[in-house]
Amino acid sequence: MVSPPDTNAELTLHQRRRRPTAVELAGIPWLPLLQPAERAEAEAQLQVVRAEAGDLVCRIGKPVTYWFGVVEGLLKMSTDNAQGATMTFTGVPPGGWFGEGTALKREPYRYNIQALRNSLVAGLPLETFHWLLAHSIGFNRFVMGQLNERLGQFIAAREIDRMNNPDLRVARSLAALFNPVLYPGVGEILRITQQEMAYLVGLSRQRVNESLSTLQAQAIIRVEYGGLRVLNLAALRSSVFSSASGAHSTSLHRAPTAP
Repeated sequence: MVSPPDTNAELTLHQRRRRPTAVELAGIPWLPLLQPAERAEAEAQLQVVRAEAGDLVCRIGKPVTYWFGVVEGLLKMSTDNAQGATMTFTGVPPGGWFGEGTALKREPYRYNIQALRNSLVAGLPLETFHWLLAHSIGFNRFVMGQLNERLGQFIAAREIDRMNNPDLRVARSLAALFNPVLYPGVGEILRITQQEMAYLVGLSRQRVNESLSTLQAQAIIRVEYGGLRVLNLAALRSSVFSSASGAHSTSLHRAPTAP
């Protein structure tokens, strides 16, 4: 007997969207900053969707329709250069909202946002985003803080891209994912696999593994099943490491083959 086709899998992300639950709303960091009427309007307009690994949430050249955030999971922000090589700007872990600059200017996306694993993504319609900017002081302060932190993040990303020391690349990339302003949902533990780190840093999984060993040997991080715990965030941001890697291998729970 032939199984019927999975019609849900054939639907677009937009077609699969739904209203968020109360638990999912509790994971949106800027909602508590709104006044009651503002929050009621935002909650009435918010949508969530389950993006599967490989799904593109945003695509280069497409018009902006939502301001997006990650409730759970992990996304990657990247673009392709003229030679066809992919350049990764950053990862977006839980609690992270992105694309406010694009939403403010109402311009087409200049980057792709792709799910590295199955992720729950929230979206605030563009017109509601601008309505909140016009009515909410708390929302304006949140967006201003996002823009300020994002500027520092991309300056750091440019520096990371020019680093030849793999241990430094991994350390600085990890530090960027533990930004408490941009990604308040991460806390002290980041749920990430070696392969996901490799996609974000632009190194092989084996080389990322060696760098994690170096960082763990210096008590900067501790590798736990399925993730990493930061023990010294200041060291991740500023320490300088020799080019030699750690001698021992560190294992993280592997994810299924990513896109």
